[in-house]
Order: sequence, then structure tokens, then C-alpha cells
Amino acid sequence: MKSYLAVLGSPGAWRFLAPAFLARLPYAMLQLGVLLLVHWSTGSYGAAGIASAAAAVTQALVGPQTGRLADRYGQAKVLLPQVAVHAAALGALLALAAAQAPAVVLVAVSALAGGSMPQVGSMVRARWAHLLGRSGRLGTAFALESITDELTFTLAPVLLVAVSTGFSPVWALSAALVMVVAGTLAFAAVRAGAPEPMPVRVRAQHGVLRLRGVAVLAAAFVAIGTVFGSLQVGITSTTAALGQAGAAGPIYATFSGASLAGGLVYGVVRWRAEIAVRLLAAVALLSASTVALAFAGSVPLLYGAAALAGFVIAPAVITGYTLVERLVPAEVRTETFTWLNGATGLGIATGAAVAGQLVDRSGPALAFIVPPVTTGLAALLVFFFLSGLRPAADRSPDREPASAAV
Repeated sequence: MKSYLAVLGSPGAWRFLAPAFLARLPYAMLQLGVLLLVHWSTGSYGAAGIASAAAAVTQALVGPQTGRLADRYGQAKVLLPQVAVHAAALGALLALAAAQAPAVVLVAVSALAGGSMPQVGSMVRARWAHLLGRSGRLGTAFALESITDELTFTLAPVLLVAVSTGFSPVWALSAALVMVVAGTLAFAAVRAGAPEPMPVRVRAQHGVLRLRGVAVLAAAFVAIGTVFGSLQVGITSTTAALGQAGAAGPIYATFSGASLAGGLVYGVVRWRAEIAVRLLAAVALLSASTVALAFAGSVPLLYGAAALAGFVIAPAVITGYTLVERLVPAEVRTETFTWLNGATGLGIATGAAVAGQLVDRSGPALAFIVPPVTTGLAALLVFFFLSGLRPAADRSPDREPASAAV
């Protein structure tokens, strides 16, 4: 654990990590929270699904634009107005839902709430890249971020459902509103590690998605996101069909726990293989590992298959973020991270939607067809563009002090 302790001991790290964690919990709550809230208000799962998807899509599309502004003008100058708009939008959504406003209005305001969600996670990664630079510890820092993502996406739904069940979705999202405002304001006030604003010269020429390797990585992250979305649907529907609906939560927690473990292990290994090859291997292994889910016809097998897929997914995410940091100039780093974040969110929504349609039409088992297909296609994409994913001037390799080398 010395590698992680060294990263956490970086000057000023805890000052921005603590408020960032508070601000990131609502990020993981928003999509499911909107689903529960709109269904509570309208009684329609159809309207709730559309509203949730609208929040996810606008978050995926608008997030990179706020990242671009953060690169150019500084994080605090973007976060403060952004959290104000988000608070107003989410507050309006809560009031309208309580007043049983028409579904079309709820969908529109949900889209605004999603698009204005502060992109604190991407800004934390940008701070790590600025703090650690060429020290060789950036891979471990991104592993730490992957672990943090797993914790937030594991804890957030539990908190959300508990408060929604005990009280109502209005109370649950009200708590999320308080957390995102308090966490974002505190994070913005901490300047430790924050990159200095830089003129965005490359955007005027090409645009971030046209920079070397970025579009390929964004597509790969959409595929990775479909794993999360389709597993939520597949595990829930399969356990219900087996008459053990209560097992869905523990099985998905096993997936998250295995992902956390995979991230921990990955972050301390001294990797010798070049990073583009590691990404190809990780995505290909993810595709192969998720095949087991389609053949898991019992709850014990689901536990094992979920653990296998979870252990592989974190290394793929960590490698993608580490690679893209090497491919893009510093002045567009935050924008690029938000593209990957948004791509993951878009993949989650897409995976859940496609898996849901397959379950409705052909039964629960087909939900698990989505992950190996999408990640398999992503592996082929990475393979064909492998040369374009090799950094032109590779920076200091992310070889952390550890007991193993691969």
C-alpha cells in the first residue's frame, strides 16, 4: 500500500479529495434518482425512463464543454456558476414533481439538471495530473480515482433507495442537492493542485475529439459503460426470474467489490508492457470475462461471473484515463477527461435501455449478451487504431514501486 500512501501524501491532496467525494456522491445518484422521482410523480415507468435518459445524455454532451471552460478559465470560475444552475434546476425538478407537473415538463427540467451537474470527478483527475506530472505515480492516482468511483457508485444507490423508501424520492434528491452544493463549493475553494488556466490553442485547429486517439478512447468508454448498465438490468431481472430477487443487490455489490479489488491490484503493479497494448488486453479480457454471465443460470454462478467481470473492468478504466492523459496537451486535459466520463454515462444509459428491451422481448438471459458484444467491438476498434493510441513522446512510465512486475 506504500504506492497509495505516497499518492495520498501529495501536498494538499486531502484538502480537495474530501469535498470532492461529497460532491461526487450526487453525481452517482442523479440518473437513478430522476427515475425514482419521475415515476413517483407520474406513475409512469416510460416517462421516468425518458427523464433519466435525458439527464444522462445532456450530462454526457454538456460535461465536456464545461471541462473545456475549466481548462481555459480555471476550475473555480466554472464550478461556482455551474453548481448554482444545477441547484436551481434540481430544486425546480423537485418542486414540479411534488406538484405532479406534466411528464414533458419533468423530462425537460431533468435534462437541464443533468447538463448542469458539476464535473468534479474530471477536475480531480486534472488536479492529480497537474500535481504528479512526470513523477511516475499518476497510474496509481488514477487507480485511486477508479476505486473512488466504485465507492460512490456503490454507496450512492444504497443511500438513495434507503431514503426514497423510508421517506420519498423528494427527500432523497434533496439530500443529494445539499451534498452537491456543499461539496462543490468546498472543492472550488481549495486551490491545491488546481491547474492554472491556459489558452486552448488546439481546439481552434481541430477540436478535442479529433486529437490523436481521443475518439477511439471515448468509443471504448461507451462500451465499458454498457457493461454497468446492462448488468444492472440483467442481474435484477435474472434474480427475479429465479425467485431470489433479494440477491440482486449483493450480486451487484460483489461486482463493485471485485472492481475495487482489481483497481487496487492494478495500481501497484509495475507494468512493463506499453500502455496502448495494456488497454487492448484489458478490453479484450473484459469482453471474454463477461461471456460467463450469459451462462450463469443460478445465483451462485451469478456471484462468480459478476466477480470475474468486476475484477477486469477497473484496469480497463484506469488504463484508458492514464493513456488519454499522455495523448492530449495539458491545456485540454479536463475537457478530455469529461468526454470519457460522459461516454461512460452514455454507455450506462444505452446498455440499460438495450438490455431492458432484450429482457422484455426474449427473457433475462439476453441482457448479458450486451457486454461481450459491445466490449468485443471496442477491442477490435482499439486493435485497428493501436498505432494511433501510442503516445508520440511517451512520458515517464507509470511504474510504481511494487512487489510484482508484468
